[in-house]
Formats: sequence, structure tokens, C-alpha cells
Amino acid sequence: MLGLMMNQPLMISGLLRHAEANHGDTEIVSRLAVGGTHRYTYAAAAKRSRQLAKALIALGVKAEDRIGTLAWNTHRHFEIYYAVSGMAAICHTINPRLFPEQISYIVNHADDRFIFFDVTFVKLVEALIPHCPGVKSWVILCKRDEIPENTIPGLQCYEDLVAAQGDDFEWPEFDENTASSLCYTSGTTGNPKGVLYSHRSTVLHAYGSSLPDALGGSARDCILPVVPMFHVNAWGLPYACALTGAKLVMPGPHLDGASLYAMFEEEGVTMSAGVPTIWLGLLQYLQGNKLKLSTVKRLVIGGSAAPPAMIRAFDEHFGITVLHAWGMTEMSPLGTVNTYKFKHLALSAEERDRIRLKQGRGIFGVELKIVDGDGTTLPNDGKAFGDLMVRGPWITSGYFKSEGGNPLRDGWFPTGDVATIDPDGYMQITDRSKDVIKSGGEWISSIDLENIAVAHPAVAEAAVIGAAHPKWDERPLLVVVKKPGQEVGRDELIAFYDGKVAKWWIPDDVIFVDDLPHTATGKLSKLQLRDRLREYRFPGA
Repeated sequence: MLGLMMNQPLMISGLLRHAEANHGDTEIVSRLAVGGTHRYTYAAAAKRSRQLAKALIALGVKAEDRIGTLAWNTHRHFEIYYAVSGMAAICHTINPRLFPEQISYIVNHADDRFIFFDVTFVKLVEALIPHCPGVKSWVILCKRDEIPENTIPGLQCYEDLVAAQGDDFEWPEFDENTASSLCYTSGTTGNPKGVLYSHRSTVLHAYGSSLPDALGGSARDCILPVVPMFHVNAWGLPYACALTGAKLVMPGPHLDGASLYAMFEEEGVTMSAGVPTIWLGLLQYLQGNKLKLSTVKRLVIGGSAAPPAMIRAFDEHFGITVLHAWGMTEMSPLGTVNTYKFKHLALSAEERDRIRLKQGRGIFGVELKIVDGDGTTLPNDGKAFGDLMVRGPWITSGYFKSEGGNPLRDGWFPTGDVATIDPDGYMQITDRSKDVIKSGGEWISSIDLENIAVAHPAVAEAAVIGAAHPKWDERPLLVVVKKPGQEVGRDELIAFYDGKVAKWWIPDDVIFVDDLPHTATGKLSKLQLRDRLREYRFPGA
């Protein structure tokens, strides 16, 4: 017997309709790439999103078409999120920090028909155009009189497209499992792979992330997502804010400590979210200028482990609660958030510190388990560690165009992390099963860096490992064995990477050794290498 309930699909457009109906006068504030501040409401955003949807249809966009973005966190990017998905097309956010060859691969693999981009990316777009023949047109996110000089053929102006349409558009309803948005992984091994979210998964993720024991957003909050909208949909905050009716502040490209402080104070921000590097910069700015934050109550820190000293500093000196969170692109991304249980409130500060340094408990909708090498489930005793597996309604079941085959193991997604889970469900990452490097919340492939190094005529063998860095969490360290009779220096090897990878991927230092450790099967043992170099510190760090 089935229940007698309306079968109404979960739609992303429904989030915006809710915000317009119930929080229509709540503000969305943006710092723009061209300078200045834009200020309007959820009602105005909903109206312009409907206009944009009509503009897309006029351009010939159809259901399932991929529409790419190279854009900062602004009101225009917010409108694209809702208009593209709401009309049944797919919003494909592209990370502009990737190397241009990676971006062109992603654009072509996704079959993007149109790409919307901010003015700061004009030069990047000019370089991409010859390598992206499938893109029908490029749209710049500004007013016509703000368009800089460029060589982009057929360039279209976003504001002209929106202004040419009325807002008499009804959001269509369709299967809630329809694809809504597309994000690519950072390509830690091989080419980046696409993760294709659905309307259902996105709405459920917004619900889950808004729970009190998750991010806990509400209509009494003012939320500023520092995490970029091109990084796993800004951790879902543009959707969660519409669901809860929170005031939304978009920082644009202005992510330095001084700019963030000004926005926090001017707009009354109560919650923000980003990677540890951002918060380290803000903390240094506050301490260096003897400033306080008058409205911020909590900071969500994810992307990589939050340094314990930073968590304590925000708590003890500024009265700000740090929510330690963990997830990944394949998880939409939120998996765990570290909040206390009732019984923990009576513990000493030292005992609570030990808890809050973990990545946290799985929120409703995410199941966690750890397994050994044979796939046997290990106990949640806080001591056993194993491969971390996850499953849930907003976790991927496979990659776009079936790249890499079926990633699941008995219905669970292997995260590539090694972790412990304690009896209270708190998960803690202890290692990574792959030798990727996480710098400032972004992945760097050690294999790609090694392949470039060994292409140098003087290099016999090379290994790249992540070494601890006080600002970036990890930075790549290149370890090299030279060919007999050959000479090469540190600066020459670092310069050898120019033009081959993104600048922020380039190793910070080079160490020359006589040999590299290997396993019994002849494979390079990075475990032994990391142990050998555990005391290493980058010069000046």
C-alpha cells in the first residue's frame, strides 16, 4: 500500500520560488570583478533568473545542454545556477585556476555549448577559444560599457541578454533525477572526471547541510561563501541559503583578509565557509591590526584539515566557533561536520579539543564505514583505521560519460582516504590512499609532476611528495636522482615546469638524493620516502 501524498518532484527552481515567496526582501550582496557593490533581493534575483532562462531559450539552449561558467561568486553567477538548471539544462562550473590545457579538455569533454565568464578572465578565454571549437558563443558577465578590449569573436553581453527578455516564464517540472549541474574533479590521476548532480540530490543536500548539527543556516543568518562557486557549487551554499532564506553575501574575487573583514563588518556576516588558507590570511590580518569581528559566530573550514592552533585562536580570541567539515566533489560535497553532542558539553576544554580536531560526524543522508584491504568492515572504535567508504542520496554512482568505469564497491563509494571512526561516529582522516597533494584546499597530482621531472635530460628518477607548509597545509617537494655524469640545479628544475602546469602546482623545492626507496615489487615507496624526509621544512617557511 502506497501513501496518499502528492508526488511533487524536488526541483532546484523550487528553492528559488520558495525564497522569492517567503524571503523576497532578503538581500543578496555582491562585490563585483569590475569594482563596486551590487545589492538586490531574492525577489529580484528570481525575476532576473526567469529572464535569463528565456534568454537561454532564445539562444537555442535545450534540455541537457551543458552551459559552462568561468566566474567568481556574484549575483550573476547565482542567476546562472538557477536559470540553467531550472530550464532543464546543466550548469557546468569550471575552475579557472586550472592550467588552460586542463580547462580546454574539460570544456570539450563536457560538450559545453555556451560559456559565461567574468571580465577578469578575458585573456584566459582568448587563449581557450582556438582549443574549444564546440563552444557556440561566449558571454561576458558585465554591462556593455564595462566590456574590456578583447579579440573574442561574437562576444555577447550578459546584461543585454537579460534586459531583452521579460520575466513571464514558468519553471517547468520534470523528473527530479534529471541532471542539474556538472563539476569536474581536479584530475589527481589522469584527466579530470565529471560528477553529474541531479535536482533531487541537490535539494536533499541543501536540506541536509542546513540541519542544526550540520551548517545550521537560517533566515536569521547572513552567510558569505568564500569557497568559490566553481568549487563543488560553493559547497551547496547558494542552494542552502535560498532554502533557509539567509542573507547571502558574494565576495567576488576579493578574498584577502582586508576585503573579507570589510565585508563581514559592513554586511553583518554571521557565518562563512572556505579552506584553511583563507582563514589563516584573515586571522593574520585581524591579529596584525588588532581587530575583532563583531557579528561572525561560526566559520566552516573544509578542503583540508584545519590547523589546531587556528581553531583555538578563532575560539579563544574572537569567540568564533569553527565547524570542521569534510567532503569531496563526488559527495556534492558535504559528508561530515564536527559538532558536539549533549554529553560532550560537560567535558573539559582539553577533552573537547581532541574531539573537534576530527572531521566530524556524518550528517543525515551520508553513511560512513571503514574497511580493510579485503573489504571487511572494521570497528568504529577510534583505533582501527581503514579505507573510508561512503554512500547516500547525494553521492555519485559513477562519472560523466562513464569515465573510469564503475567506481563503486558493493554499492559504496571509496573516498581514497584512510580514516578512523570512533564509537560516537566521529571520523578522522589519518592518511590518503593515493599520493596526491592537497595545497590550499586544491589537489595537485604528484604523478603529473614526476612525469615532467623525469623528462629533463639530467634526471634519472623523481618522486614528488607533499611536505607540510604553515600556510598552504601541503606543498609539493620534488626529490630527484640525477643521471650519472649529469648536473642540474634546483632553479633549473623548477624553471623546467614553466608552461607545463599551473604555477601553483610547481614544486616549492628540490632535494637531490643518491637513490629512492622501492618496494619488493620495484615500485617507488612514498611511505618510506615521507618517513625519510619527515623532518624536512621548506626554506623560510
